[in-house]
Amino acid sequence: MSQAATATVPADSQGKMPRQIGYIIGNEAAERFSFYGMRNILVSFLVGTLLMASTQDLAERERMAKDVFHTFMIGTYFFPLLGGWLADRYFGKYNTVIWFSLVYCAGHACLALFEHNQTGFYTGLFLIAFGAGGIKPLVVSFCGDQFDQSNKHKAKLVFDAFYWTINFGSLFASLLMPIFLREYGPAVAFGIPGALMFLATFIFWLGRKRYVMVPPTRYTPDPDSFFNVARTALSGKVAGQGNPGVAAAAVGVALAAGALAVMPWMGFVKSACLALGLLIGFGGYGVSLQLDRARGKHPDAAVDGVRAVLRILIVFAFVTPFWSLFDQKASTWVLQGQKMIVPTDLWWWPSFLISGEGGAKAAASQMQAINPLLVMLLIPFNNLVLYPALRRIGLNPTPLRRMGFGIAISGLAWIGAAVIQLYMDAGHPMSLAWQILPYILLTFGEILVSATALEFAYSQAPHTMKGVIMAFWYLTSTFGNLWVMLTNAAVRNEAVTSHIASTGLSQNAFLMFFFAGFAFLAAVAFALYARGYPMQDHYRAA
Repeated sequence: MSQAATATVPADSQGKMPRQIGYIIGNEAAERFSFYGMRNILVSFLVGTLLMASTQDLAERERMAKDVFHTFMIGTYFFPLLGGWLADRYFGKYNTVIWFSLVYCAGHACLALFEHNQTGFYTGLFLIAFGAGGIKPLVVSFCGDQFDQSNKHKAKLVFDAFYWTINFGSLFASLLMPIFLREYGPAVAFGIPGALMFLATFIFWLGRKRYVMVPPTRYTPDPDSFFNVARTALSGKVAGQGNPGVAAAAVGVALAAGALAVMPWMGFVKSACLALGLLIGFGGYGVSLQLDRARGKHPDAAVDGVRAVLRILIVFAFVTPFWSLFDQKASTWVLQGQKMIVPTDLWWWPSFLISGEGGAKAAASQMQAINPLLVMLLIPFNNLVLYPALRRIGLNPTPLRRMGFGIAISGLAWIGAAVIQLYMDAGHPMSLAWQILPYILLTFGEILVSATALEFAYSQAPHTMKGVIMAFWYLTSTFGNLWVMLTNAAVRNEAVTSHIASTGLSQNAFLMFFFAGFAFLAAVAFALYARGYPMQDHYRAA
């Protein structure tokens, strides 16, 4: 019997919006305020407070802060692998979310208590990355579990509402936390997000008797799971044929070992993530080469399910450059904005983007509020106006088309940021208002990529792999931040910096153009692959 068949479904839920969704949405709103509240002030706090004892060189503190920030983001989007596996295999989504949320709360407490202690503060960042990462793939997929074939048409509305709620929490966090940091100090600014995380955990707990609970596979071992089928494919032998899949996997193992071998030079986080990426990439390719050897030993449906997962992972791989651009709005763009002028003389400039002493730093952090505000406006606009208009003229905005265009538009956003940097490098004072255009483009790209991917990842994943496939989706952000850290490490190399200097561009401007080009190449590769992608429908049966 399948997992979906054993789930308890309320008798009156057929075709209706599940009533328990409100608890999940409320939990997400509070948790996202918590996460973005601390994340959006993290770089400013590191540069202006925690790293002051390390060096008086502002440029070096900024580089160190970016490394800390993107290391934290890598951890946040790496631990979904652990959370997804524990939930699918042992504890179920609900229990895993509750336990990881308590760790999450402890991390916030460390940030508030250890504002001047690097060891204590970094411990808090680790606990938040562990907790936030552990629940990240589960809340979304748990939300999807509340739907079946009778009401799956309502799931898209809820996934959009889910993403809208994420940005509702992010909006107020982006506006308020820089003010609290400046006016009341780090203890209060990091303590408030901790209180919101406790509230989020409590709201989720309140709905415990109403949820549809899809059980883990611990007590119903699946001999036809993804990993069992993949192992059979790699170990299968066919007379007269070689083992190209095994060879590809062996190359991945060797390259991963090489990445770990350079750990003293590269650092643990970058080496470990690079090794993981090589194992996934070459291992997945190896399995695909020999997958048909698993037929006969496993049902065709299981083998086809593995092939579907491998196709999804390729889609995910092409999305990783998007995250290398998007997550830098909280680091590179904030640092750029701190060197710009707050345009308080403009009549339309919002008063909540503060000025005065320290105002440029706070306002640069608050500019991130543009992103969630636009998301909240553009999601309904896209669904009610843009997408219907495109369909009327014969252009179907499929999920893959939306994601491909979103990657390309994020590249345009970074062209805009690079042009601003060129003017600043030439000595022209630049108003912070000019950052609005890159934020608009990046946000539109985010909606097309990230909001769409929530629906895409859940619908494409086989039932026994939903938690793990969502974890792999979040892992795309880990690799996006890895590209940022590798690039930042490269520009510390004298040969690289000499080459950048020979272009006549500043290091910041060069890197902005570099990341824009990275996105454009990824968008082209994504479009070419998406043309032949076979869409699936893996919603739970009614």
